[in-house]
Amino acid sequence: MDIMLIIQMILAALAAVFIYTIIGFIPGTDETSVLMPITLTVVLAGTPPIIVLTFFIAAIVTLNLINAIPTALVGLPGGVMSSPMLEHSLFLKEKGMSAIVIKKMAVGSLIGTVISIPIALMLANILAPYGEKIKNFAPLLFFLGAIFLSLIGKNKILSILSIMPLALLFMGLRHLYWGIGIVPRDVNITTSFFLGITIGPLIVSLFTLLNKGKRQSMITENSKKIVIPSEARGSTTLNPFKILTREEMRNASVAALIVNFLFVLSPVGLTILFGETMANRMKDPVNKATTAITTMSALGQATYLSGIIIPLMAIGLPLSPTAIGPGGALFNAPPVFTVENNLYHILDKWEFIVAILIGVVIAVTITYYITNRFAGRISAFVLRKIPHESILGLFISFILLLAYMDAGLINVFGVLLIGVTCGTLNKMGVSYGIQFMTLYAAPWIIEKIILL
Repeated sequence: MDIMLIIQMILAALAAVFIYTIIGFIPGTDETSVLMPITLTVVLAGTPPIIVLTFFIAAIVTLNLINAIPTALVGLPGGVMSSPMLEHSLFLKEKGMSAIVIKKMAVGSLIGTVISIPIALMLANILAPYGEKIKNFAPLLFFLGAIFLSLIGKNKILSILSIMPLALLFMGLRHLYWGIGIVPRDVNITTSFFLGITIGPLIVSLFTLLNKGKRQSMITENSKKIVIPSEARGSTTLNPFKILTREEMRNASVAALIVNFLFVLSPVGLTILFGETMANRMKDPVNKATTAITTMSALGQATYLSGIIIPLMAIGLPLSPTAIGPGGALFNAPPVFTVENNLYHILDKWEFIVAILIGVVIAVTITYYITNRFAGRISAFVLRKIPHESILGLFISFILLLAYMDAGLINVFGVLLIGVTCGTLNKMGVSYGIQFMTLYAAPWIIEKIILL
């Protein structure tokens, strides 16, 4: 491999760490909404595929760890994956243990990464010979995945009932575009629809502000007081074996190992299930909370890494919530990547391994040090100097631009329609995973079920 290419991969990983360290410290930035648009921009810029993969791997490792820091320090979830930690983080914060929580999060993240990489690569190698067979059943798997995620979610009936209407919405817009000749009939608009789902809750919140009565009810004259504990601004040891107890390390390791085999399931669902299961074995409330924090941090990395590595290396189709969501641009980003010609078809096994290892090693090394040494200072800087609204506005503008590039002005309104519909359903309890899988299964649902 050319030395210049390796240098470019290292620079891409460093860029991802820098970008997502800043973004990760901003509370309320959903993983998909900040990973997908920037990754798509990197792809569409003509970046070599192996560098794209390095950038993305470094980005998810960085974001999954850094997103948890606002949860520990100020009681605000950085993203969806850090939400399950909120209750335990608040409990430990009241005990004056914020610095310890950050350390345990960092070590948990390190454990999840170290365990998931070899296991995910091994599973990808085992499943690779069956990739073509799996592809033939992909639409059915997406449909079954949507049903399964509905059944394990909190709002089961609503989630199941939403699948058919959403499929009609997605295919209805596609047929509208085909019918008026905006896009050729052999082109499926997917990326911008996907992004419409991603920004759905945000779009609904913004549209709510246009309702005078709702807007009046949101007005407050009090500022939210946020206290960053001074003890979070420094620490002593970086040795993971001195930060975690043996039991915490064992629980996090076992959970991270198991979820690699369940990569097709929801990362948030797996994090809650195994994190709480491991924590509930503890009798002491403090031990229970620290075990949950450590295990959930490990699970966040393991679910994301296995969820992108296995579908990307073994199948070439986004057959996991992570691959469908944050990693969608690696599978389908026309005209650079298509379902028939994406990273799965372009890179060989060793290129995958090198890109993954460079991205992981650089991201883990830097973020582990940063979170242990400077978490409090960076949090204070971001919360004071970087407006949350500016970041959200930037991503919305990205998405509307990409919608326009996909199918013109009409698609901007189509994406807004999808955003309002999916955002409303999301707020009612229909998860992103169900909506993403319905999007990919929509042609099969219409053909095999509704038109049967």
